[in-house]
Amino acid sequence: MRKEKLVTNQLRRTLSRRQSFRCGIDRDDRGWTMLHVGARKGDLKEVKRLLDEGMDVNVAAWGPKSKGITPLHLAAEGGHLEVMDELLERGADIDARTWGACGWTPLHAAAKERKREAVKFLVENGAFLPDDINDTRFNPPVHYCHGLEWAYEEMKRIQGDSSSAGDTSYSSES
Repeated sequence: MRKEKLVTNQLRRTLSRRQSFRCGIDRDDRGWTMLHVGARKGDLKEVKRLLDEGMDVNVAAWGPKSKGITPLHLAAEGGHLEVMDELLERGADIDARTWGACGWTPLHAAAKERKREAVKFLVENGAFLPDDINDTRFNPPVHYCHGLEWAYEEMKRIQGDSSSAGDTSYSSES
């Protein structure tokens, strides 16, 4: 009986720590909501359910090791394209930055984990990727993923395709 009471008290303390005093949303010890967990796991069904229930697509974690990380950061880090697509459809900020020293975007997270398809997906969907993009330590995504040069080439190809399509329609109007 005493052991059960001890376990119950420990559980109660754990759950009370998980309740955010900032916004009333349940969070784990990393500051993640259920949407963060679903995005990290690539659980599209759970992500849709939580968003349908009204969870903020851009909810930021505020734990000691994940300050400002959004569900899109975690989906990009895991290379979960369907979840990334759903989050972007629902208004996720493709260029959201974490707080603190790094200031990483979802593109940085995907590059660090060498998720080539995720990087390509982010670039194709308008992620901020100028040649001089840096985190707040002045490290470009290439610093984390040396094979990322192809992403810059892909971006230039996409921009070239759209500008040549624009040039063709412009010259035909002249």
